[in-house]
Parts: sequence; C-alpha cells; structure tokens
Amino acid sequence: MSDGAVIDRIVGRGVPVRGNDIDTDRIIPARYLREITFEGLGPHAFEDDRRALNGAHPLDDPRFAGAGVLVVNENFGCGSSREHAPQALLRRGIQAIVGESFAEIFFGNCVTIGLPCVTMDPQHVESLQALLDEAPDAELAIDIDAQQVVTDQGAYPAAVPASARASFLTGRWDALGQLLENADEVQATSARLPYLTGW
Repeated sequence: MSDGAVIDRIVGRGVPVRGNDIDTDRIIPARYLREITFEGLGPHAFEDDRRALNGAHPLDDPRFAGAGVLVVNENFGCGSSREHAPQALLRRGIQAIVGESFAEIFFGNCVTIGLPCVTMDPQHVESLQALLDEAPDAELAIDIDAQQVVTDQGAYPAAVPASARASFLTGRWDALGQLLENADEVQATSARLPYLTGW
C-alpha cells in the first residue's frame, strides 16, 4: 500500500481478535515506545497477549497466517494515544480493520497511515468472526466506496466516516506526504507569517 495511493478496495483473508476495549498498550506494549522508527514493530503486535496465551492467540494460529484483515469488537484501540499501535499492525501485514467501533484517536492515526477502519453492527461482526473460525481461508473484500464487506456468503453493510472515506478514495489520506510534495508552498507561507520572521 503506497503512500498517497487511492484506497478503494482491500481484499484478503481475515483474523478474528475478540474482546471489547482492547487498548493500545495491548496492541503494542509500552516498552516498544522507545523505538526510534516503526519498522521493527510488526512482530511485537499483541506480544504480551500472545505470550500469556502461549500460542493460542489468533495471530499465532497457523490457520490465520498471512491474514490481512483484522476483525475486532467494540472500542478497539482505546487507551493511550500512540501512533505505534496502528503502525505495528500495518507492519504485521494488516491492511484493514473491521470492527464494531474504534477509539477516535486510534482511528485518526490509522487514516493517517492509510489503514482503513470500517464499522459494522455487532451481530454482523460476530457473524464474520464466526465465519472466519469456520473457514479461515475465506476471502474478505472491503469496498470503501460501496461501504460493505463482501464474502462468499454475501455482503455485510459497513460504514466509513465521510471525511476518511473521501481521503481514501482520493488518495489524500497522507497529510505528511502532501506537505512534502508542496514544500515550496509551505516555505512561502511560513515566510509570510510574522511570528516566524527571523527564525
């Protein structure tokens, strides 16, 4: 998934990670906040949960190896505001997250790196998680434009907030990339600001 690319459809196998209020400290333990870059975070996603379950965590289940869609429950990504959480998931190969709801800051951090989060009604999330348990090879297609998640068994209605949806469909989700592409305009604007004069 390249920076600034249009993101309209994500296709891949899914992995269910059940539980409400899974916070960012569980997604990536705080000891990894010392990392200078995000590059090596992928293997550490859910590390403490996985260690506690001694190989029984869905991310350690061979049936879900290589899955690119995380299917979660309510208030996913709550707790501390840390960019490391979505970065760890992205670097583990997660390309989209489907859930009942997401913490606002986590959601925003996901949009910033081109990691779509779509919401579905709880009964549909539960149905999708059950489908993945029964058929881990099932392919999911997340259609950002049509706002639905499509499986061989049918389509689930999904939702993406209008601003995030527009950002993905136009490739305008990478705010930093836009600034870097327009460095001359940024420099010209800063030169006109009186409180930056002389810096």
